[in-house]
Amino acid sequence: MLLRNEKGGPNMTTEKYSYYVNVLRDELVPAMGCTEPIAIAYAAARARAALGTMPESCEIAVSGNIIKNAKSVVVPHTRGMKGIGAALAAGIVAGNPDARLEVISHVTEEQIAEIHRLVKTLPIKITLAESEYPFDIGVRLFAGGNSSFVRITNRHTNVVLVERNGEVLYEGEINEAIEAKKRELSVEDIFTFANEVDIKDIKPIIKRQIDYNMAIAEEGIRGDWGAGVGRVYLSAYSPDIATRAKAYAAAGSDARMNGCELPVIINSGSGNQGMTASVPVIIYWRELGLSEEILYRALCLSNLITIHVKHGIGTLSAYCGAVIAGAGAGCGIAYLYGGNYSDVAHTLVNALAVDSGLICDGAKASCAAKIATAVENGILGYNLHRAGKQFYGGDGIIKKGVENTITSVARLARDGMTVTDREILNIMLDE
Repeated sequence: MLLRNEKGGPNMTTEKYSYYVNVLRDELVPAMGCTEPIAIAYAAARARAALGTMPESCEIAVSGNIIKNAKSVVVPHTRGMKGIGAALAAGIVAGNPDARLEVISHVTEEQIAEIHRLVKTLPIKITLAESEYPFDIGVRLFAGGNSSFVRITNRHTNVVLVERNGEVLYEGEINEAIEAKKRELSVEDIFTFANEVDIKDIKPIIKRQIDYNMAIAEEGIRGDWGAGVGRVYLSAYSPDIATRAKAYAAAGSDARMNGCELPVIINSGSGNQGMTASVPVIIYWRELGLSEEILYRALCLSNLITIHVKHGIGTLSAYCGAVIAGAGAGCGIAYLYGGNYSDVAHTLVNALAVDSGLICDGAKASCAAKIATAVENGILGYNLHRAGKQFYGGDGIIKKGVENTITSVARLARDGMTVTDREILNIMLDE
């Protein structure tokens, strides 16, 4: 079934259609805990498997953005422990490398006690990786006369090297070609795909996102997690649809950043981005009483726009990724209201015009507040367009045409904020 196809019929090739489905399948995957410390745990689990025994000492070299995002967030199944050491210990003791970003999703009480013991007793040397990649993790374990090494680069589960005693057991690629292909995404094609996709091709992917992300959002509202940003929104402001959309998205982050042992479906490597791109759209859909099919199409749109804009920025940077996901959610909400391609494109440009440059100073409790801000901005972008208002090319970093604006934002975040990223890390480590 085709919905609101402005061009009068299908215009996607079979190859492009399959590629868009595969992008959703590859990006919308489950993770338990903040994905950077979980990637450390995954690397540690792979290194422990290669070593074949418990290590006697450990060395880890990580890029600055990994330090930034692992420093202040609670690692699940550790009873509140934070930091690189906790993530390493959890992966070594209880990690199941086959579970990837759910590597420490099943941990016994005995293993939790062992994690605490290892954090106190295992000699760990942490260094800043000399790498050109913002995302880089290298874990080296030692026991007796043996050693193992695992390196993850560019993406959270992209293992590029596994060694034992210097012998290469596995060698992978950085995936530059795969990442480069994402440049073929466009807002116009994303809108067409969202209209034309056969729901059965995306339903398992999107249904899992709805189930997982709403479950942790609702837990964030129920429980006393972190700063309780979501609960504060509901108590301090009129609980209208926009407030609920912000509150529930923030609540998911409240829970997730503070050790909740529920998985989320990530987007572009981030659970916070996955929740921001999905939860507000679901809240609006519930209020509007639309069909399930429209929800799947709107979430397809929101997720792919988030992936498209975030790709040009890179996996990690000084630019808060929630801003992008909030803009994607605004586009999904525009779709729910019957928006056409022009409505979606203008919503995106308006949203990107306002708070592009919101800094990422690591994963922690205040991410929930940034998510609320990002959702507010996405909704504002749509409401401005509904009121006949917009920002034009030449207004700051905004360019004429949605794709040109996306390129500007990527340039700002990827290139312009490099020095900012280093200074954020310096500030965070200056204690």
